[in-house]
Amino acid sequence: MWPQPEPLQPVPPLPGLHQAGLGGGGHNDCGPTFGLKEPGSLDPRPQSRRTASQVSLGLGGHPASSPPAVSLSAAGPLGWTGAPSNCRAPREATCNFVCDCAGCSDETRCGYHGASPTLGAPFACDFERDPCGWQDVSTSGYSWLRDRAGASLEVLGPRSDHTLGTDLGWYMAVGTHRGKEASTAVLRSPVLHNAAPTCELRLWFHAASGDVAELRLELTHRAETLTLWQSSGPWGPGWQELVVATGRIRDDFQVTFSATRNVTHRGTVALDDVVFRGCGLPTPQAHCPLGHHHCGNMACVESHQLCDGEDNCGDSSDEDTPICRHHTTTDFETGLGPWNHSEGWARNRSAGARHPAWPRRDHSRNSVQGEARRGAPVLTSRSPASPAHTCLCPGSFLVSTAEPSAPAVLSSPEFQASGAHNCSLTFYHYLHGSVDGSLQLFLQTRSPGSPQVPVLLRRRHGELGAAWVRDRVDIQSQHPFRILLTGHTGPGGVVSLDDLILSDHCQPVPDMSSPPPGLWAPAPGPQLSSLRPQDFCEPGHLSCGDLCVPPEQLCDFQHQCEAGEDEQECGTSDFEPPAAGGWEDASVGRLQWGRLQAQESGGPGAGGSGAAAGHFLSLQRAWGQLTPEARVLTPPLGPSGPRCKLRMAYYFHGDPQGFLALVVVEGGRREPVWQAPSSSGDWKADTVLIGARRRPFRLEFVSLVDLDGPGQQGAAVDDVTLEDCSPVTATEKDSEVSCNFERDTCGWHSGHLTDAHWRRIESRGPGYDHTTGQGYYLLLDPTDPPARGPGAHLLTQPQAPAATQECLSFWYHLHGPQIGTLRLAVRREGEAETLLWSRSGTHGNCWHKAWATLHHQAGSGAKYQLLFQGLRDGYHGTMALDDVAVRPGPCWASRRCSFEDSACGFSSSGQGLWTRQTNATGHASWGPRTDHTTETAQGHYMVVDMSPHALPRGHVASLTSEEHQPLTQPACLTFWYHLSLRNPGTLQVHVEEAGRQQVLSLSAHGGFAWRLGSVDVQAERAWRVVFEAVAAGVERSYIALDDLLLQDGPCPRPASCDFEAGLCGWSHLPWPSLGGFSWDWSSGATPSRYPQPPVDHTLGTEAGHFVLFETGVLGPGGRAAWLRSQPLPATESSCLRFWYHVGFPEHFYKGELRVILSSAQGQLAVWSAGAHRRHQWLEGHVEVVSAEEFQIVFEATLSGQPALGPIALDDVEYLAGQPCQRLTSSQGDTALAASVPTIVGSALLVLIVLVLIGLGGWRWLQKERSCPSRAETAAVAPGFDNIVFNADHVTLPASLTDPQ
Repeated sequence: MWPQPEPLQPVPPLPGLHQAGLGGGGHNDCGPTFGLKEPGSLDPRPQSRRTASQVSLGLGGHPASSPPAVSLSAAGPLGWTGAPSNCRAPREATCNFVCDCAGCSDETRCGYHGASPTLGAPFACDFERDPCGWQDVSTSGYSWLRDRAGASLEVLGPRSDHTLGTDLGWYMAVGTHRGKEASTAVLRSPVLHNAAPTCELRLWFHAASGDVAELRLELTHRAETLTLWQSSGPWGPGWQELVVATGRIRDDFQVTFSATRNVTHRGTVALDDVVFRGCGLPTPQAHCPLGHHHCGNMACVESHQLCDGEDNCGDSSDEDTPICRHHTTTDFETGLGPWNHSEGWARNRSAGARHPAWPRRDHSRNSVQGEARRGAPVLTSRSPASPAHTCLCPGSFLVSTAEPSAPAVLSSPEFQASGAHNCSLTFYHYLHGSVDGSLQLFLQTRSPGSPQVPVLLRRRHGELGAAWVRDRVDIQSQHPFRILLTGHTGPGGVVSLDDLILSDHCQPVPDMSSPPPGLWAPAPGPQLSSLRPQDFCEPGHLSCGDLCVPPEQLCDFQHQCEAGEDEQECGTSDFEPPAAGGWEDASVGRLQWGRLQAQESGGPGAGGSGAAAGHFLSLQRAWGQLTPEARVLTPPLGPSGPRCKLRMAYYFHGDPQGFLALVVVEGGRREPVWQAPSSSGDWKADTVLIGARRRPFRLEFVSLVDLDGPGQQGAAVDDVTLEDCSPVTATEKDSEVSCNFERDTCGWHSGHLTDAHWRRIESRGPGYDHTTGQGYYLLLDPTDPPARGPGAHLLTQPQAPAATQECLSFWYHLHGPQIGTLRLAVRREGEAETLLWSRSGTHGNCWHKAWATLHHQAGSGAKYQLLFQGLRDGYHGTMALDDVAVRPGPCWASRRCSFEDSACGFSSSGQGLWTRQTNATGHASWGPRTDHTTETAQGHYMVVDMSPHALPRGHVASLTSEEHQPLTQPACLTFWYHLSLRNPGTLQVHVEEAGRQQVLSLSAHGGFAWRLGSVDVQAERAWRVVFEAVAAGVERSYIALDDLLLQDGPCPRPASCDFEAGLCGWSHLPWPSLGGFSWDWSSGATPSRYPQPPVDHTLGTEAGHFVLFETGVLGPGGRAAWLRSQPLPATESSCLRFWYHVGFPEHFYKGELRVILSSAQGQLAVWSAGAHRRHQWLEGHVEVVSAEEFQIVFEATLSGQPALGPIALDDVEYLAGQPCQRLTSSQGDTALAASVPTIVGSALLVLIVLVLIGLGGWRWLQKERSCPSRAETAAVAPGFDNIVFNADHVTLPASLTDPQ
């Protein structure tokens, strides 16, 4: 490790914030510095940076003179100059990233929408309105189109767009193409004109690994096609960001994004949020601000942009001034120029064969072909005395070819002492492909007697992206000196140099045949040895005592070295030592992070610790030309434990566009975990939970402020400490699995595989906990804050089993029309993850109890880890957990079983064998093609083969449940069964309490549909249910079971329900072809985020329940939601009665309720209700006639644009074989088929109403509801019925686990 630099005399360190690191001006050879905003340009700076790359940079040195000032406000007039709205800009002025017409109409169809005059708005296209001029130019059936996730019947690409994060947002997509030949889908931008040197293109793409063979982004300019980026994956899940720098492009060009599929890659990919930033050239101005340069084309550029090797004016006049003619530029096109003593560097041409990470173009010409620039000479190695010449050969640059263990060294000639002047070196570097690569710049002086040890002036380290980055150093020295550039290449990476520009005050020492005695000889050998670390360990390993610590054990929060050297530079720092805790700047723009000494007044002042002489990490000016925000990162860290947190002091003062944030970088994913809440101008302290993370991850501070804005604007951090991050250190809290979340999250912690997280929430509004109705619970809401990840994980630390069997109980809440799946799994080291329990779709606006038995191997001592997974299926709804408890002993049998996660404890006996199976492969020997739960081939069910070879005629196959707890009231057990077309035999249902009791026998012939069976159960002691399949001896026959449910109360008649205890067999499964939305179940007393009726119809109170659907979630991609009955037999005349409620404002009714009869012959709408009805229950009835088996479907849909308002149903009654009585049609009822009922006498009607009210009141007094209202919950003793809390420790009564 080379010594860290001390400030050279008389060269001061880079001025940072003014008087305290927040202001500062300064002059250079080109004049004073001012704001960087180009006059007249609508190229604003962004407010945030979201990039998939990992980059880092050393803090070892600072520029010796002031870099350009950074300003968030324009230096000149902003926007257009009052042109009429119907102006016609010339062709070269359209699509040039500058608004020449009022309203920016000349930039509206250019691959983006014209920017607004609001500062900070880039030229962007989100595809929400139209394709912005992007066109599909594919030559095969594999092509691009504008699409949205909810608009297609089959979701082939992303489930949401990137702009909105929902299934209602638009993007460009290419679907699957099932051809047998390789195909490429090509999306091309309109013709664009003139991109500035700072032009940057950002976009987001979505491509699951294995779907596409290759993605490619190309730029076509004249006859040359330049590959900006290409990748064959693998790509991570979700949307990925791509950022590329286009560089200076003259005249017309186009950008294309292509996806290639072959025989094995079917190819689904999407593109969204295309942004052009920093692409506009400055516009002509009559007068330039003070300190700016007036270009030949009348544009204005800042003085620091002169002679920097880039065409900032647009006509190259800023590179052809008298000052520039005295600079010496080396672009490596013809050699090394005045630079010599090259060791480990090689000239490389951009058009030749190269490493994948190598630059695809040089910086000098921004071209693969090396085409000379028009209007300006091609700068080669030239001095003021040598004429310029052009070369049309491929562009060249210098690339490090040294081994990672040795640096590549490039030495300048020896320069004369600069005296009072600055010798300035501007250079462009390229670090890409590895987080371990680095570029360092040293100064070596020759004082009388002997040369001095090289002093580090600049260090760039890590992944800086596939772009050429500008930097500059200014040197004042009283002695002759040399400049050394050394490059260390990381595995798979590249370090490159181009365009080394020396100012006129860098005067070489006259050449002498031999150096005078005592002076430094130019031979590189003795000097190079001092640049190599002397260490007996392998490269990348840390030496401490007799140990060599490998890189993967550095910063893993576990001490390997006795003195802890392996954990010293891992993020924790007060920034007093120069190493700065391992934080390294990774900025590529006009701001950077650097250590700054606190001053007595101004800005952060005394620093975070209060010491006036202390150091802190602060924003400073820099010489980069790309992304303006500054970034600083830790080394690779991890793995970390769930309690890992970062404490810090921070200072932030900026305008509304500024920010200071902390980001966790993991692979290609960036997760913001903290942002400074407001601009205060004072030091504050905060703590940020980092949580359990996999290795490697890095922490990154990112910030953007206007250092020249009003007030002491700036950003700084100090006293950063990482605490409790060891993944192996266990605390007492880690073993607390039982938790009501009132105090904290106990032993549970959120996983960080996606940006969606479980959060501990206090009861308020529509969200309430289960424990008391006013406490805390865990919530997963994909919209607050917006999250685009597929789901969230909630985990425990590894736990030691307390017994061979343990019962885990919990309460869950699944509510919303598009909520997804909640799963419980267990992990054991060395074993595959075991799924214990799962629920999908909405389960009503209600807390439900669930439990699962954990089985452990006796005596193994193996620990286990519990995991709740919330998997999103859309963007409307929430998941919640509360009151988790674990206790030794088995659980009772579950009241609900879908067989999706397991066999639910059912055991098979008898000669035949019941098996849990799925027909996902389509090759199942027997059984239904789909299950009932998901109605897909991937779903699971229980099935028994009834063929004679498996189960001879008259033999029995039994399926027996685990023990159920005693019932305190009558209950209804429902199940869905499927019989083969060929008569399989008989399905018998028995209830075993004291002895076996047959309660149901089913022997009807089967069909293609699942049918609902129900059994009334009364049991005062523990009991089991037994399903017996009695074989009929018929080949290729079977019996299948799915979706068992035990609910309180007697079983209702088929297709009839008052919805007090549940849905009574009505299915609300979301249909993808309709948008994937579900009807929900709620009550007026239950707080909800969706509008709903205040009372039900059955009871007429807020405690009663109903089903409802909020039509406001529907849009062009979601068309309807269905509520379906069980299959019903053919009928010549039956009556369907129901009560419905609509909640739309008068004269703004948009929803529609329809009744559909669905059968094998198709669908027939038999009733609909629209009109202007609101806030009252209305009766609907229709006579049903069907010649074949059918289902009744209630469809909630739209008759216009989306509008907030619920459609609700209650007291549905199907009277099989009974025609409807002829009642007066309710207002708003429209009979589309069947006869209209006649009028019944008013006395009879009054009698029926009284009977219904009496019956409803009796049910309310007698039944103990499975989901009490919030008011009922509050009336019960604090806590909940199966868990007793003592402080925050949870115990489980024996009644839940004791089978006796």
